[in-house]
Amino acid sequence: MKRFCPKVSFIFLAITLIFTSFVYSEAQNCRPSGRIRGKKAPPGKCNQENDSDCCVQGKMYTTYVCSPSVSTHTKAYLTLNSFQKGGDGGGPSECDKQYHSDDTPVVALSTGWFNHKSRCLNNITISANGRNVVAMVVDECDSRKGCDEQHDYQPPCPNNIVDASKAVWKALGVPKEQWGGLDITWSDA
Repeated sequence: MKRFCPKVSFIFLAITLIFTSFVYSEAQNCRPSGRIRGKKAPPGKCNQENDSDCCVQGKMYTTYVCSPSVSTHTKAYLTLNSFQKGGDGGGPSECDKQYHSDDTPVVALSTGWFNHKSRCLNNITISANGRNVVAMVVDECDSRKGCDEQHDYQPPCPNNIVDASKAVWKALGVPKEQWGGLDITWSDA
């Protein structure tokens, strides 16, 4: 005859609950950190090259300080950005305070992935459309702030963005009429 041992059962239950809550918290992607209210850009101050959005007066935008966990095949959304002077990327790149040609494969990463400049001037490999391209991280796609002059009156980035130059889109073989948004995976090169 088997005996029921409440102490062992309680310990087993506690370990199971702790493990389950750890796995559950690890499985969750990062959560929004706040919201900001949109401000209308002064005339001529929001560059809409590459179909960039301008903030809408009074609209609430979600902000993030984190991004999903990085793996060897991190899922992300590729967007189009110009890193040239006068382009929709705004000012010079955060990593080197320089502008970059649209013909150079460069990217900006969402705040969490940018990770306080830790990926600055490092390469990442972007995979999509059956192809891979190596691009250098030169900027942050700010997920914490937006709707101001510094951010060209554009909304904060979502937390899963790889914002890429035209050279990246060309290297991936995406037809020009489809440039703008694409599901991809990426990893550190």
